[in-house]
Amino acid sequence: MRVIKRDKLKELSYREQHRFMAEHPTSAAMFRAAQDSLLGGVPMNWMRKWAGEFPIFVVRAKGAHFTDVDGREYVDLCLGDTGAMTGHSPDVVADEIAKRVREGITLMLPTEDSLWVGAELKRWFGLPYWQFALTATDANRFAIRIAREITQRSKILVYNYCYHGTVDETFASLRDGVVGPRRGNIGPPVNPAETTRVVEFNDLNTLEDALKHHDVAVVLAEPAMTNVGIILPDDGYWKAARELTKKYGTLLLADETHTICAGPGGCTREWKLEPDFVVFGKPIGSGIPGATYGCTEEVAERISARIELEDCDVGGIGGTLAGNALSLAAMRVTLENVLTPKAFETMIPLAKRFAGGVDGEIKRHGLPWNVQQLGARAEYTFREKPPRNGAESAAAGDFELERFLHLYALNRGVLLTPFHNMALMCPATTEADVDLHTRIFSEAVEELLM
Repeated sequence: MRVIKRDKLKELSYREQHRFMAEHPTSAAMFRAAQDSLLGGVPMNWMRKWAGEFPIFVVRAKGAHFTDVDGREYVDLCLGDTGAMTGHSPDVVADEIAKRVREGITLMLPTEDSLWVGAELKRWFGLPYWQFALTATDANRFAIRIAREITQRSKILVYNYCYHGTVDETFASLRDGVVGPRRGNIGPPVNPAETTRVVEFNDLNTLEDALKHHDVAVVLAEPAMTNVGIILPDDGYWKAARELTKKYGTLLLADETHTICAGPGGCTREWKLEPDFVVFGKPIGSGIPGATYGCTEEVAERISARIELEDCDVGGIGGTLAGNALSLAAMRVTLENVLTPKAFETMIPLAKRFAGGVDGEIKRHGLPWNVQQLGARAEYTFREKPPRNGAESAAAGDFELERFLHLYALNRGVLLTPFHNMALMCPATTEADVDLHTRIFSEAVEELLM
């Protein structure tokens, strides 16, 4: 197996940074101006983590492409880190949103769209009852509160190196087997060891050991981990894990926010999972803020029996703008017309094409890397075998190499997700878009190995 030379990597990274700065003068000027009013020069902290010296500023986006303020066009394989998995501004969604805006945006009253969306989600995921939030973070928070209330247990359980939005309890990790704040955890309200148990994915023994304490209200999990590389479950893992949660009286929450890429109904439907809750956010409204969480009839009955009408607005579940008319209109038109079975029939083969192209180049150049695919999503990691858990995947991380590959692609018109080596397909993505990335990836690797 061939090894990347670090001196060569630094040399090429320096060259690509100079090219980036020379080709994005307007974005550079806007970033400098932003220092006067925006913390860190960006409207949201994550926007600092692009591979260039500054983020590129966008003028317009449509389908699988966008244009920056310097007039440069890009193939978008990031798609707002899944928020734009529908493609940017599908016409049918834009038309419906414009209509809804003229008819009222938020009322704290239901519209007919909510009935349609609830029934469709029931059909997609098999869970009978649904509620709405503005983000998947909120949906996870609300489901966790329900789980704690009906079980009267204080802790939750997550997988090492998971990500479930900005839920305080989930910013925990394992170090030498001990739970503590995850690296980078800003201002944790308490040591997460007080609220959270953490285990490695695909390890049933440690899962059972954690559940034996009878203090875990809910296991919060992506059916396949996606935020530290794609980590697929072992055969039979979820069936056995579900049996363990039932054995110890713990609920199971499937966060399908990213794994919805597997198809309508996500992995819950594709793999016939049986969670107590499902959370689905990001692309559900084609970029309009919105999310949803569903639950079983048993959970619905148990929580309904514990909520008094007088107190339903101060219990920590819901929000003034949650379930607003605009969000529900966007969800309805998205589920009905954009994230359809036909769309996934296009998107998933494109992800397979992406994975095959990258894998071919990895093998051709003798690199100890691998590629994983989950539905319309694909990702490569810097280890020979696919990781089985978060610790293995995190250990294979190479921030310097990752940034170089991302910047090399960006300078040639392809945007990857800044947090990892992930590519996502939308209904508007084409084979030409995928093949452009494959060519660029091949050129980058060849230069690194020269």
